[in-house]
Amino acid sequence: MKITCALEDFNFSKINSDLDVILFEYTQDKSKGCIGAKILREVYDSKLIPHEKAWDLVSIALSVIAADQAGHRKKSPDGWTRNFELTISVIDSIFWNEQKKLLETLLSFLTTDRWELNFVGGGEYPKLHKDAFYQLEDCVSLLSGGLDSFIGVIDLVEQNYKPYVVTQTVRGDGKNQQNFAKKLGNLAQFMTNHNVKVPFPETPASQRSRSIIFLAYGVLIASSLDMHRQNETVTLYVCENGYISINPPITLARVGSLSTRTTHPVVLSLFQKILDNCGLNISICNPYKFVTKGEMLEQCLDQSILENLAHTTTSCGRYGVYKNTHCGRCVPCLVRRASFFHWKGKDYDQTEYKFDDLSQDNENYARFDDVFSMHIAILNRQELGTSKWIGASLSSNLIPDQDKQKYQDTVERGLLEMQKFMGDLGLV
Repeated sequence: MKITCALEDFNFSKINSDLDVILFEYTQDKSKGCIGAKILREVYDSKLIPHEKAWDLVSIALSVIAADQAGHRKKSPDGWTRNFELTISVIDSIFWNEQKKLLETLLSFLTTDRWELNFVGGGEYPKLHKDAFYQLEDCVSLLSGGLDSFIGVIDLVEQNYKPYVVTQTVRGDGKNQQNFAKKLGNLAQFMTNHNVKVPFPETPASQRSRSIIFLAYGVLIASSLDMHRQNETVTLYVCENGYISINPPITLARVGSLSTRTTHPVVLSLFQKILDNCGLNISICNPYKFVTKGEMLEQCLDQSILENLAHTTTSCGRYGVYKNTHCGRCVPCLVRRASFFHWKGKDYDQTEYKFDDLSQDNENYARFDDVFSMHIAILNRQELGTSKWIGASLSSNLIPDQDKQKYQDTVERGLLEMQKFMGDLGLV
């Protein structure tokens, strides 16, 4: 699929694409897509001064999101792998064409598609507020509304850091995220929604590429800090437990969309290389890469606020499907429930789940695909051992050899948390 993403005044006719997408503007033209309409205003109102390369990176990430929504896996020859030829308008097209192979490798790993990128001129730096200034926070942390990122920010604040938090309001939990930032010290918060619209989008919408835009927003803020202006290294915290970061396919049938790679160490390593090539003094850090979700809960530095608010965080992959309620039976929900069980034992989790009693022996509960697959995964690991069960999830040479055993041990402990939770329900 050929897609061109550029500003509204770009001459789209010179490129014969299947779809034209307008960046940073709404369009009423139903034949075109659009994305990022609110971001210019949010950068202006937040009085940010982002680095030019960081702004180009936002344009690139938005373009990838638009393509991901427009591409239909069922139309591909193998029913899964899509082919994208994506042209993106940026400020520095020469630089980005030098980075295209690295970007294509990152995107191919992240979405399991084939990507061919081409960068052209025509991008523009955003208009800044007359009182814009370099922000005074000492780090940046992604705050997704999920349990892990919430714990991450709690721990940063408890260690006397002053994070600028970055939030996406795409799941119906925006108010919760605003509340988290206020409860944790009225933290500075960049809250945005990429507002993607494409003709005939894939349904359900793909989530494979979501980390690329979240990371790009984080870089946008990190490059706007006074620390960065002074050539000090700014840490961008991406907080996720090690089990989900690796997210090994729990069965052979889950190697596609059901095993996303949002914070996989390969993704973060490749993205770090791009930042380094940009000359940006920004270091990506996941301080929980060797910690399970249950361990994150029990080790959190402020147990009081965690006990009060943990149940209001969002983990579910189908949260919007059930009117902003956790389903209780998808893999993220199962991992969440197992972590609460590890933390406080049975009956402590106050989260509302649509499918609560997983011990019910029918297709909505114990025999639901994700629940049954997790059961199989537990049995397979017991039979094969963790190393064989985890398969190729840690095979990349982008993961340091000294880290591979640590990741494997973390995955094992994460699955043992699940085994204890499901065992209590009589499911294993």
